[in-house]
This record gives sequence, C-alpha cells and structure tokens, in this order.
Amino acid sequence: MRFFGCICLALMLAASTGSARSEDGPIKIGVLEDMSGPYADVSGPGSVIAARLAAEDFGPALGRKVEILAADHANKADIGTAIAKRWFDVDKIDMIVGMGNSAVALAVRGVASSKGVVDINTSAGTGDLTGKACSPTSFHWVYDTYALAKTIGTATIRSGADTFFMIAADYNFGTIMAQDTTKFATAAGGKSVGGVRVPLNTADFSSYILQAQSARAKAIMLAIAGQDLINFIKQSNEFNVVKSGQKLASFVTFVNDVHALGLNVTQGLLTAEAFYWDLNDDTRRFSRRFQQVAKKMPNSMQAGVYSAVTHYLKAVKAVGGTDGKLVAAKMRELPVDDFMTKNAKVREDGRVMRDFYLFQAKAPQDSKGEWDLLAPIEKLPDGEAFRPLAESECPLVKAAVTKN
Repeated sequence: MRFFGCICLALMLAASTGSARSEDGPIKIGVLEDMSGPYADVSGPGSVIAARLAAEDFGPALGRKVEILAADHANKADIGTAIAKRWFDVDKIDMIVGMGNSAVALAVRGVASSKGVVDINTSAGTGDLTGKACSPTSFHWVYDTYALAKTIGTATIRSGADTFFMIAADYNFGTIMAQDTTKFATAAGGKSVGGVRVPLNTADFSSYILQAQSARAKAIMLAIAGQDLINFIKQSNEFNVVKSGQKLASFVTFVNDVHALGLNVTQGLLTAEAFYWDLNDDTRRFSRRFQQVAKKMPNSMQAGVYSAVTHYLKAVKAVGGTDGKLVAAKMRELPVDDFMTKNAKVREDGRVMRDFYLFQAKAPQDSKGEWDLLAPIEKLPDGEAFRPLAESECPLVKAAVTKN
C-alpha cells in the first residue's frame, strides 16, 4: 500500500502544479500500466521500478532531473486515455511508456501522436501498433502477437516437435494466434494433426487433453491465456502429458508464471520470450539489481521498460532537448544497445528488431535456485520473428515506398 500511496501522492502533486515543457526543467516520463489487476505481476509496479533504475543510471549524464510518474489504467481504454491527456496537458510529460493492454495502447497512441509526444509500448501485443496505428513518434519495443506466433510455430518445429495439435481460445485472440502459428509451423516443416476451440473460462480441459493425447502430436500448442492457460497446464500435468513425451508450447507465459506454478507443474513447457534474466553476465547484473528492489526477477516487459527509457534519454541527450519529433527521429537513427538488446535497428514503423527466443521450463532436478527456471532452446535473431515491412500496413512505410 505504501508503494501505491507514493505514486498517487506524486501524481496529485504533479497535477496540481502543472508546468509548461522546458528544455532546462525536469524530463518527465509517465509509466502507464496495470498496477493492481491481472497483469500487475508481469508489468505494473515492476515496470515503474525499471523506469526509475533507468532514470537513475542515465539521468546524471543529461544534467537534468528525470521524473518518473506512474498510474493504473485498470485495463480500461477510457481511464488510460484520461490519464494520458492529463499527463500531456497538465503535467507536460515528455514521454509515455508501458500500456500493457492493446485497447489502452491504441487509445493512448492516438492522443500521444496528435500531441507529438513520444510513446513507447513495452507490454501490449497488437501488431497494429507498428501497422495501421503507427506514427512518427511511436515505438513498439518488446513483443507482438506476430512474433509470438512465429517463434512458437517455427522454433517448436525446429526443436524436433514436427507434429502439432492446436488448443485455441474461441475468440479473436485464439483465432489469430492459431492461424498465424499454423502457417509458420507448416512452413517450418511441421504437420497439424488436429485442433479444438475452447470457450473462455473453461474449468475442465480433460476432454481436450485426451483429444490431443490421442492425436499423438509431439507438441500441443496453447493459444489460450490467463486463468484458462493456468488451468490447462495444471490439468495436463495431472494427465502426465509432458512425462508421456508430448511438449506443451505456450505463447504468453512469463518467468513469473513459471515461478508461481512451480517446475513440478511446468517442466518441459515451451514459451516465447525476448529476454531471460540468466542469459549472460549483462542480463544477470541488471536482473539481480532489479530483484533487490522488486523481490523478484524481471521479465521481458519490465526489462524492456529500462531499455526503452534509456534509449529515449540517449536520444534526448543527442538532440539536446525533448521535442518529440526530433527525439523520435534520433531514436530511429541510433542502434538500441543495452543489456537485453545488442545493436538492434529501429525500423521506420517503430519496431525494434530484436532477437526472440524459445525457452523451455527446466525439470525440478535441473534447477539450481528459486529463479533458475528456463533454458534457451532456439533463437530467432535480428528481428527474424517480426512481420516483414513488405507486409506492413504502416502509413509511414507506404509513404516511404511511394516516395522511393
């Protein structure tokens, strides 16, 4: 409660003393996330901590104070938009980061773009953010649904699981993920041996698990999310799915989820991620520092906030100010280079062309500590996981093609 009280107090003070943007005043960055709802553990307060660490590290190089504001959009587009408008018009923030919900992200994108404010999405998945909703001052930093589908579809097949059964939620998310993943898996040499659509909030997955087992698929791909995904993983463990030789491949499982469920339940689970705390010395150094504050290891979205804020501040320093269009142009010009991203290009549509990984949850006996949970299986390097520009709906890309 003390953490959220501090956030609210800071926001109240900022709102009551709003000031015009100044090139010699503090640089203001807003972190807009789910702070108390279903995604708070994988984004929320951890994203705020990451932003503050970035400001602490890079702020002194600017010779200006960097202020981090934070707010809870409650996964509602109208609340997120109202907060963003207040930040832009009253608090005069210079950049907004996070968003964590596609509806919120798209709504805030429209407001930020109209005001020339840099917005960096680190936690919403819709590909429209670098498609038809792209803008000169906007960025998509970590993952999107296309990258998740391609990584699971391609890398799972490459790992040896060349037949698959699809469990897909019976709504838009499940439809899109199932279609894209099937396309990528087939292109990689895989063969579909069946699939089922499951209603939202399914309590008993036993019949679907039995169908997947009887199909003898080497991989069961899970285009489901939230509590449905947790229930399926728990119940598949009761049916000894993984112990019987089949693999589970999930699109939206983070290290936090594996930690919460435990390796006894999740061992063998395949998941797509852009970052893992134990990849190398650089990731370990940052993650242990983050853990000291957050009391847990970061996932890709939280590490992505640090990366995004740092890159933004580097661009501010390079242009000597916070003009949104100038800073955004410099952000596209500079390579992204930090502990989670090595010399990655930022495309004209705002997409960071980063590496993407297929990870597998370890067996309990292979884990050497509380957070020693995942092992890398396959890497899609240098933006291979993301939608190619030739398929882009981004007006900036189309304009560039027409001009050339």
